[in-house]
Amino acid sequence: MIAETICSAVSAAGLGIAAVTAYRKRFLSAARIAAYSLVPIGLVMTGVVQWLADTAFSVTAWAGFGVLGVAWLLFSTTRAVERRRGGTRKERKEAKAAARRDTVAPTASAPSLGPGTQAATRPATAPRSGSTDDFSDIEAILKKHGI
Repeated sequence: MIAETICSAVSAAGLGIAAVTAYRKRFLSAARIAAYSLVPIGLVMTGVVQWLADTAFSVTAWAGFGVLGVAWLLFSTTRAVERRRGGTRKERKEAKAAARRDTVAPTASAPSLGPGTQAATRPATAPRSGSTDDFSDIEAILKKHGI
């Protein structure tokens, strides 16, 4: 008796949270919360809490199976919608941020090629050993500019 009361209270609280979430225009999350909150009352109604209490011929038990079916339908529907949208909210946000990084700057005269293509266009230079080689490069640059 007390387990049924606790499960009913948990389900009612979950449905209240789902209603608040739906009010905030987050319908996919609200449907998922509603599905989770229907599970405890569905388990009570099916008789899992009282396993052998006339489960086979109880109208309440079959109604509980119906409630569990509705919960399963909500789960599968929200997953299908999530897959069609392209993943979770976090994944969509990351994809949008990546798309912004790949766009051309407003003052650029040519499109940016990205970090991978710049390395391919530069000629590979062998690392030089010794500090005198480094200074000779600097001297060559200074002479080129007339300094």
